[in-house]
Amino acid sequence: MTRSKSSRATRAPLRYRVELANPGAHVFEVQVTVLHPAVSGQRFALPVWIPGSYLVREFARNIVEIRAFGGRDAKRTLEITKLDKNTWEVAPHKGPITLIYSVYALDASVRAAHFDTTHAFFNGTSLFLRVLGQEAQAHELEIVRPSDKKMAEWRIATTLPELAAKRYGFGTYQASNYDELVDHPIEIGNFELLTFQAAGVSHDIAITGSVPNLDGERLCTDLQRLCAEQILLFDPRTRRAPFSRYLFLASVVTDGHGGLEHRCSTALLCNRRSFPVQGTIALGDDYESLLGLVSHEYFHSWLVKRIKPAAFAPYDFDCENYTSLLWIFEGFTSYYDSLLLRRSGLLSVERYLKDLAKTISDVLRNTGRTKQSVAQSSFDAWIKYYRPDENSINSVVSYYKKGALIALALDLTIREETDSKYSLDDVMRALWQQFGRNFYPDNARGLAEDGFADVVRAATGVDVSRQVRQWAYGTGGPPLRELLDRVGVKLTLAPAGTPRRDGKSRPYLGMNTASHHGLCRVTSVHDDSPAQHAGLSAGDVLVALGGLRLPEDGPESLLERYQPGQVVDLHFFRRDELMSRRITLAATPPTYCTLTPTQPARKSRRAWIG
Repeated sequence: MTRSKSSRATRAPLRYRVELANPGAHVFEVQVTVLHPAVSGQRFALPVWIPGSYLVREFARNIVEIRAFGGRDAKRTLEITKLDKNTWEVAPHKGPITLIYSVYALDASVRAAHFDTTHAFFNGTSLFLRVLGQEAQAHELEIVRPSDKKMAEWRIATTLPELAAKRYGFGTYQASNYDELVDHPIEIGNFELLTFQAAGVSHDIAITGSVPNLDGERLCTDLQRLCAEQILLFDPRTRRAPFSRYLFLASVVTDGHGGLEHRCSTALLCNRRSFPVQGTIALGDDYESLLGLVSHEYFHSWLVKRIKPAAFAPYDFDCENYTSLLWIFEGFTSYYDSLLLRRSGLLSVERYLKDLAKTISDVLRNTGRTKQSVAQSSFDAWIKYYRPDENSINSVVSYYKKGALIALALDLTIREETDSKYSLDDVMRALWQQFGRNFYPDNARGLAEDGFADVVRAATGVDVSRQVRQWAYGTGGPPLRELLDRVGVKLTLAPAGTPRRDGKSRPYLGMNTASHHGLCRVTSVHDDSPAQHAGLSAGDVLVALGGLRLPEDGPESLLERYQPGQVVDLHFFRRDELMSRRITLAATPPTYCTLTPTQPARKSRRAWIG
């Protein structure tokens, strides 16, 4: 990296510089200059996690080399010592010091950094060392235009405020503190740019990757309706968004799906088939999935990025930040992401109820819900939910999915007890007024671990402390059948899978399988299932059922010839040793949910979903 003097030395006491050094080696070169280092020796640290993704990811492992220099011309070599896995200390020095380091970037997810000959993307938590003790100071970032002619047409997409750069151009950006610096992901490349207005605020979509016959007009129209609906939810009086502009960074892949929220933007990983195609009118499952992802991440602009658990105000970037409230912050977001698609007219009532039924089915299929509460799941996200294994179905409950069902149950409970005068919407607005509206730049306090029921009572007059204790802090499930019946929706449970032609129960082994190099491999075994009773284990390779070779896509087609209660021989390999077990088939448990509107439509149902 070129060590350059800066004419803007007085603008910010902390100045970062990023060069797109070597796309073939996937290496960024980063420089940070500290005008007033600590007299006892300045320490630097890279975050070990990124907010919104609750797993220690050890970003410091991608720093390839690091050097320190002193003086305004950064010519004097200084001693730098690594203190622990993510912290360095520069020897005491009077006057400015500069660190120059290279970062390897080949993580194509939304959580880290990626750089090759087609584009560059990074989150600040992957590139920017924190200057310890000076995180509250103003920060400045210069992104250097690459000299490589192949990158001559590249642009920059970010919501980081410009200082000496034009919108979407190379140059200098600014942040009021470190937290703001790393809360604006940056995409660099030849992206397609779409724009729409919602509530008077410009929303841009930067699409990186090829999408043939993209219906950009439909995408913008649909997102405008969705974003306006979310802004209306939180601020029905003034309809004011909590940001002056918003940016969707969409990275197109062949197979992938995910997102990560930020205060004025979101990074999205979208499969190519999820984008709307010109001339196609139908919604389609793939496009609905994209709209749901956008809805979820956009909702986080309020819930998580501004309304926070107290444990996140502020973030500690050096270790896990524990909270038992992710069932609210992720679960309620999962409830509203689909509900707001319905309210904005992008989902029909029937399609919305189908999506809701799938969530119920997903929760019922995992017996982890009987062992772990969603509050425990939230607290242990760092070691369990974000590190799933073959036993997760038996030990972990999803705070996303069960949290969404708790939100549904609380919404219906509040509506019933107040004759639809109040709803969960009023709770969201109360959280916004109390914790979110003034979070930036004042760093207001977050929601206390035991504070949610009090907010509900103050906003609606309804005491839900008993329900929260049972549903969120216990393993009990909300009475969804009764609550839905009261608003005119019938909940029905049946065995999963296509109904048998003879109308009899489908036999059940109680294990999940996946095709692996043309073989049928067991990936998980359910508690108290025939497979577990027979001693089957994850990793076993199934070869025959009842003397017939097992197809690689699983045993379902062979099971059609059997009835629950029958005993069948199952042959499999374990560690390359052929084994045989006699397995007694059971009836498939009723975990497949359907939701059906009853007639006539009740007022309470119309108030809820239209």
